[in-house]
Amino acid sequence: MVRNNDTYPAIRRAINPTKDAMEGFQFIDIILLAMVAGFIVLRLRNVLGRRTGHEPGRDGPAPVRPAADNVVNLPPGLSRKNTSPQNLDIEPAYLGTPLEAGMVQVKMADPSFSADAFLKGASKAFEMIVSAYAKNDLDSLRPLLSPEVYGQFANAVQEREQRGETLISELVVLKPAKFESVEMRGSAAHIAVIFQSEQSNVVKSKSGEVIEGSADHVESVTDVWTFSRDTQSRDPNWMLVATRSVE
Repeated sequence: MVRNNDTYPAIRRAINPTKDAMEGFQFIDIILLAMVAGFIVLRLRNVLGRRTGHEPGRDGPAPVRPAADNVVNLPPGLSRKNTSPQNLDIEPAYLGTPLEAGMVQVKMADPSFSADAFLKGASKAFEMIVSAYAKNDLDSLRPLLSPEVYGQFANAVQEREQRGETLISELVVLKPAKFESVEMRGSAAHIAVIFQSEQSNVVKSKSGEVIEGSADHVESVTDVWTFSRDTQSRDPNWMLVATRSVE
């Protein structure tokens, strides 16, 4: 059978649209898609609002922070809400006294600080230092004293040894220690303590002759010793940094 080839274009046009028809359909699709996209954008703007250029965004400027000298870096374990004297666990005996401000500063720097425990430790150090000084025991004095104070004690001990003198000291009574002052100097806590004691001090010459004091005489002595510790250091020990006597 001879087929008319002219019938094939008609069939092909019925099954496969021409190029012009396809381009027409694509143009209509684009218009429809644009209308749908515009509708979605309008809906999103109504729901989420528009940025005006002043809202902080992920790529916007960083938030303004206070200057470094206005920031108080609290020690670990101490939250900002615990900065009042009551929350800092200041002993009631010091609240409302001239010592309170210093106590608060020390407790903020070292929350583990205890006034009562400190005074007990200071009294023990006083006894150890007085005894070691009388015995010329510089090895025991070194870890308890600052380099400056140790140098003064060492010089006195060496001069006494050069003269061949002996100091016999007996701490008869040591009254409860009291605070004179409490303050922070940078990261270092400085605490001055008043020690009132009854002592017997006798100095003997190389030949054993008493050249100063009397074994039968007990004198009242009032000393003010200042202890210091860097609160940022892991070393919990306090060192004697200054001494003076009160007449």
